[in-house]
Amino acid sequence: MRFQKRHALLLFWLVALCGNAQEMPIHYDLGENYSDRYKFSTVLSINGSDEKTVMVRTYYGGMPLRPKGHFIAVYNADMNLETDYNYKYAGKHMVDGFVRNGQLYLLELKYDDRSEAYTYVVHQSPLHDFNFTERTILSVPSKAVLNPLAVNKYNRNFGNGFSTATFFNDDRSAFAITVHHREGKAEKYHMYLYGTDLKQQMVYDFSDQIVEKNYAFENIAVSKDLKTLYLMGKAYFKKRRFDAKERRFQYELVRVTNSGHQTQEFNEGGRFPEALKPLLSDGELTAVGFYADRKDKRYNGLVYFKLDAKTLALQTKKYNPFSEQFMLDKFGREVNAEIKNLIFKDVHITEKKEILFSAEEYFVTTGNDIGDSSTRKVENYHYNDIVCAKLAADGTMEWARNINKTEVTRGDEAYASYTAFGKDDSMYFFINSGEHPQKLGRNRIIFKQGYSKNPNMFVIRLNGSGEMDYQKLIDDKEVRLPIMVSRPLIDKERGQLLFYAKRGSKKQLVKVGFGVPKTTKEGK
Repeated sequence: MRFQKRHALLLFWLVALCGNAQEMPIHYDLGENYSDRYKFSTVLSINGSDEKTVMVRTYYGGMPLRPKGHFIAVYNADMNLETDYNYKYAGKHMVDGFVRNGQLYLLELKYDDRSEAYTYVVHQSPLHDFNFTERTILSVPSKAVLNPLAVNKYNRNFGNGFSTATFFNDDRSAFAITVHHREGKAEKYHMYLYGTDLKQQMVYDFSDQIVEKNYAFENIAVSKDLKTLYLMGKAYFKKRRFDAKERRFQYELVRVTNSGHQTQEFNEGGRFPEALKPLLSDGELTAVGFYADRKDKRYNGLVYFKLDAKTLALQTKKYNPFSEQFMLDKFGREVNAEIKNLIFKDVHITEKKEILFSAEEYFVTTGNDIGDSSTRKVENYHYNDIVCAKLAADGTMEWARNINKTEVTRGDEAYASYTAFGKDDSMYFFINSGEHPQKLGRNRIIFKQGYSKNPNMFVIRLNGSGEMDYQKLIDDKEVRLPIMVSRPLIDKERGQLLFYAKRGSKKQLVKVGFGVPKTTKEGK
């Protein structure tokens, strides 16, 4: 039996390793390679509007580098530049940008010294004739703090007097703002919900609930009428005593309307949910993620919860241990090894209500950067293995796979990590890697960092049965610029992704589509 299993595994991986010889139904087109004067820039947002693409970049200057303004470029459906505009306003805390009804909105958090308050300000301009105006949508009295944005969702600092975070829902039709601040000696926590038309849909005072717990929310879901907000995250206990087997937080799902809230705690004894994501589809509410048997985040499998969308009453729960196939993917043998540091990334729901979701092994380490005359501490951001799983409509795990990958960066993380795209019953992963994946022992492969010198984009496919193949989609002979692989514009209606390639002042757009291409590469 073991002999048959081993040969079946070998045959499977021989097919997978030869997968790059099998063409996937994917094609790409290249935009014009051009240059502008903004050598040092990062992408703030990339949005689609009426077959146009609106790119907003924050550009930097001076020594040391600091934000100087925002360069806005509008491209047509053929990736040709139609118009651009230099908005010479830097802002200290630009949060995000989005497009609606022919208008560009830039969301900023700023401190008003006169009123001694933090304000959320929207910079708004029509796309056909750039002329920005400002409007304040929220103002919260507070003393100024060093870092008001809770940018790290997984290691929140609650003690600095003011902390705020912004969350967009998956289709970017709405965004929620949470604010944790002080009024005198009292701690306050407020939630706000806005549509992307900037109409305030909800204001809710959550202050009574933070007497015992601090909340660090990670994901949201919003009803179609924008009247109900679901927030999932960690609740950190303030005063409870713990024994050695307990951890100081638990995952909670909070349902909020203007008239009240409900809370569902995920705290089953001996089981520790991790990286939970709420999903709201056709009025049905579920949550998917991982779980651990110990408090140290050594994940043991996948968890599924089905809840009543109105009361949050738990209707179904399923704990699915990692499969033997998954452990072989990751470690090459059956071992009791550590699986940890998984951050939820993407979800795809099929027509049969099956759930395909992915996560990434992400962590931060500290090192030393030795210069000519000094040594300074730096943070290294690691983006490693991809975990993908398929759950049946009832929450039973059909398969889980691990894609071995290793990347580390100190700079713009847009070039690292990956983008997932679900289509039909398959999941596609777009990554930057070296020329060829490297072979590991026991018929395994690993994709290694390659965006710094060799900007090769690979696509990896997991079909409905969990079978994996891959191919190199774009190599450095055609695109000589590294691609921002984790920051594309995703258009699910048209089945395409638009990636931005950039090195210094040189720029290029890359459009990836599914199905038969309209033109061949030779005909371009």
